[in-house]
Amino acid sequence: MANLIGHVTRAELARIVSIAREAAREVVMPHFRRLGPGDVQSKASALDLVTIADERAEQHITARLLEMWPDALIVGEEACARRADLRKALTDAPLSITIDPIDGTANYAAGVPLFGVMIAVASYGVPLASVILDPLSMEAGVALRGEGAWIDRAGEKLRDLRMAAAAPLSALTGKAAWRNLPTRDTQQADRTLRSVAALWDFRCAAHEYLLTAEGRGHFLLYTRSLPWDHLPGWLMLHEAGAYGARFDGQPYDPGQPGQGLLYAPDRATWSLLHEALALA
Repeated sequence: MANLIGHVTRAELARIVSIAREAAREVVMPHFRRLGPGDVQSKASALDLVTIADERAEQHITARLLEMWPDALIVGEEACARRADLRKALTDAPLSITIDPIDGTANYAAGVPLFGVMIAVASYGVPLASVILDPLSMEAGVALRGEGAWIDRAGEKLRDLRMAAAAPLSALTGKAAWRNLPTRDTQQADRTLRSVAALWDFRCAAHEYLLTAEGRGHFLLYTRSLPWDHLPGWLMLHEAGAYGARFDGQPYDPGQPGQGLLYAPDRATWSLLHEALALA
């Protein structure tokens, strides 16, 4: 691996949080529950939505981040919908920044208050800093590589983020994207998912990562792993003490978004879930 650029300072992280809050305050929230008939469009499918707020928030965040790092590769979800080469260049860039201006766009467009702003700073695809902002509360989950993860409120640390303790399979709660699960044994995977204490799905990775990093869930399982959806959460959960890996046991590679991701409180629980679900 090429040498990483170093680290993101706490002052730089605070500026990123400020930029996310600015976009939420000036763009995202003014459009919430005020979208007109022409303000919502479909991208790759009828379920893959983009709104005028997604586009404008990404433009706003991009411009502010380039003021900080003019040479950074900006990998925004909406920009990548037009230029797939941006995502492919992420792992080769000394400095890149991923942006999901509104994670949970389907919720946002429907007026459901579960969506977030997600930003990650990376070097050669390795995350150095991440921000996951809830635009309604304006609280942000933040993480710095090697320095932990915490909840930021108005520029002050509110509390540290800590993964839940390990527990037996029957006591685990979490989210599983089960429809396209690459399992060797569908019936076994089905029995496993029925045996856990609870499954939930917010249609919003931002809030799923925040809830889990707070220790209020034990596992996350995703079958798609696009970088703007998962690079911020990958760093945040690991800094909160989680163990995560692709289904093949390797670390997350944002250059290969087709690889699934599984997170658990520790490696033993990860292996337990991996085997119980017969993941391929």
